[in-house]
Amino acid sequence: MRKHKKRTFEELVLENKQQLLKDQEALERIEERWEQKMLRKLD
Repeated sequence: MRKHKKRTFEELVLENKQQLLKDQEALERIEERWEQKMLRKLD
């Protein structure tokens, strides 16, 4: 059996970022939540 290489946290974050950038719908949801958060901070 092959030993699986453990990924570092940075590698996992980078992989997740790449997947999100390819997923336009997820990107839009994140952007919407970020905008709502910023608007609440302004109030």
